[in-house]
Amino acid sequence: MRIIKDIRIPMRDGVHIAADIYLPDGAGKVPALLALSPYGKELQAQALTLPPQARPSHLWNGAIEAGDIREVVSRGYAHIIADVRGTGGSEGQMCGNYNSGGHGDGKDIYDLVEWMAEQDWCDGNIGMIGISYFASVQILGAAEQPPHLKAIFANGGHFDLYELCYHGGIMWLMPRASREGRGGDSGNAFNNVASKSSKVFSPGELKEKTKERLKDPDIAHWSDFVHLLHYQDRHELWMDYLLNPLDGPFWQKDSAIDVAHKVTIPTYFQAKWGRGWNVEGTIECFHKVSGIKKLDIQALPPMLERPFHESHDEMFRWYDYWLKGIDNGIMDEPTVQFSVEGSYKWRGEEQWPLPNEEKKAFYLRPRHKISEKPEPLTSEYAHPDGFYQAPLTVTTTSEKIKWTSDKFLEAVEMTGTGALYIHAEIDTDDTNFIAKLYDVDPSGKRTLMTSGYLKASHRELNEEKSTYGEPWHPHNRAVPVTPGEINEYAIRLYPFSFLIKPGNRIELELACNEPLDGEDAKLLPPDSYHLPSGRATTHKIYRDADHPSRLVLPVIPKQFDVSNK
Repeated sequence: MRIIKDIRIPMRDGVHIAADIYLPDGAGKVPALLALSPYGKELQAQALTLPPQARPSHLWNGAIEAGDIREVVSRGYAHIIADVRGTGGSEGQMCGNYNSGGHGDGKDIYDLVEWMAEQDWCDGNIGMIGISYFASVQILGAAEQPPHLKAIFANGGHFDLYELCYHGGIMWLMPRASREGRGGDSGNAFNNVASKSSKVFSPGELKEKTKERLKDPDIAHWSDFVHLLHYQDRHELWMDYLLNPLDGPFWQKDSAIDVAHKVTIPTYFQAKWGRGWNVEGTIECFHKVSGIKKLDIQALPPMLERPFHESHDEMFRWYDYWLKGIDNGIMDEPTVQFSVEGSYKWRGEEQWPLPNEEKKAFYLRPRHKISEKPEPLTSEYAHPDGFYQAPLTVTTTSEKIKWTSDKFLEAVEMTGTGALYIHAEIDTDDTNFIAKLYDVDPSGKRTLMTSGYLKASHRELNEEKSTYGEPWHPHNRAVPVTPGEINEYAIRLYPFSFLIKPGNRIELELACNEPLDGEDAKLLPPDSYHLPSGRATTHKIYRDADHPSRLVLPVIPKQFDVSNK
């Protein structure tokens, strides 16, 4: 392996991007794979010396994501690892998440790709490599349409910037880790960074936005964020999320999901079940790109090993076909493939969602039951369930309520997107609804099938986009709840695929907070929970003849399910 360290590559505006180049020995001109991130190229070099670590290893470092350098080179590719402008050894300024408020990572990728194509070690066929940030920017780069970028392989990307941090309008804290270096992440290697908010808003507007955020009880009961809002220049990229809790042009303009339709080259998407927010954005981006495309959703556990090395065999098959011209059969395989959890089987399909999916209702009933039949009695007799949640400033308990079905008599495959429609009354102007759906085997072991999140004040639906069993929320304004009023809340459940075996049950768990060390977060980095509600709230859940609270789940008819394949 030949290594060229700390090359300075000129961009169109005169800024120089720092990169390390790894080349096969004596191979002449070869195809090349570009990796670009703000985490520091020297950190990615640890892939040469650090054996891959799976969660919950203490050595797992979420930022080592550029791929297995030695494997890339041994397969006859050059591996170029570059620092985003304003980070590591690169000049310029990083402004906003994915440089969305600055020069734009896509423009720099264009310039890097075309520079690479002119080098004496490159044959002009270029792809990209890496997960998470490295995958997200592939869409931004491909949308710029550099002539020598022939294909991309985007694994575990975050294409919707709002969805990265806000799930159903509820703030998720894990993105803070990757930006600041917390709980198993090295964080960004800043040398010159600014928040997008500091460029978009005037000092007076920033002051007003800060005052408004400090009034939010969720923020006011989380002392760390109160502190950060008073010292905003220390946490620039996270500050954009703290200050902008609504979706809209701030998050949408020039995001990957916004420009994906401009991607015309072959694109392979990968994600893993168990990270619903990531799967949702991946599927949406898959639908939006306009070139040849594939979608692959892999089995649990949810987090890939670091240094990243998984999925390389499939990636090399993709690039051997598109960059080397080797007909290895990959284009003869189904467009969509995914693991059906609970079955140890894979499905190959030509589209998502599956054409034979049927939305089926499962009703919440008294005595914490789930039934295929609705409740016949009114609330006068079928009184509501409920729970009271005090802020975590005064309790360590996250209250929850559960409903469980009878045993399934035969195997049932559920594949697609679901919804929970609940009729609820609260005695405050807002709360969180966090829904988790489990498969429960006869021994009582629970496996998370899918989850859904909705802040009550974000209950408005996008009526044009929503369909039965697939609600969509615009999240572009918060509408306070009238205390004591019964509202129907349509909670979108993230896409999933699961085979429920005979003798197993499904169990729905509903809460407004989640344990900071909950069972579902153990394989994720610390801080992978959602900002708790700061309101002391009583929740009443109605599930009677007048208020048919129900799960609507994507059932695959028996003749088409995976148990018959």
